[in-house]
Amino acid sequence: MKNSEKPKQKDKKVEDKDDKLIVQPANNAAATLKDLFIESLKDIYWAENALVSALPKMAANATAVALKSAINDHLSVTKNQVARLQNVFDLLGEKAVGKKCDAMEGLLKEGDSIIEETMPGAVRDAGIISASQKIEHYEIATYGTLVAFAKALGENDAAKLLTQTLAEEKESDTVLNDVALNAINNIAVKNK
Repeated sequence: MKNSEKPKQKDKKVEDKDDKLIVQPANNAAATLKDLFIESLKDIYWAENALVSALPKMAANATAVALKSAINDHLSVTKNQVARLQNVFDLLGEKAVGKKCDAMEGLLKEGDSIIEETMPGAVRDAGIISASQKIEHYEIATYGTLVAFAKALGENDAAKLLTQTLAEEKESDTVLNDVALNAINNIAVKNK
């Protein structure tokens, strides 16, 4: 038998290593896309409620009027998003219950750290914008996925509501970007 004709053998070392990487699902693991969709909704519901609690602190620590205004405006929008998520749960016949969102918890802790590690003024404002945009990008990714799931599941009314929230998150990111580029970053550079 030629070398090229020998049957390929699995590399035992690679197989053992891969087996250690396999995660066994929890007892209550999502089995269907709808299960995953609902679990993801619970996750973002917790995240949005946590954000409602965190935004006032961010606004209080911002110094630029435009930034304070952007944060306070988004607080109002976020409260409406919480209500909209409750509507999505209703459409699905589910109770609106949050499930701790580790990602949002981490992003909010990072935001707190940025506030603690910067002096009040433009540099802190730049840090608050940075933390806020990280949150917005997480929300944009989450709502984009939720819209895709809703459409795949034929939950068109839920998809419309989630699409509205996705557009609001993108708008908030644009507003934060404008505040940073048109004022805050230039002032922060001058604070040497």
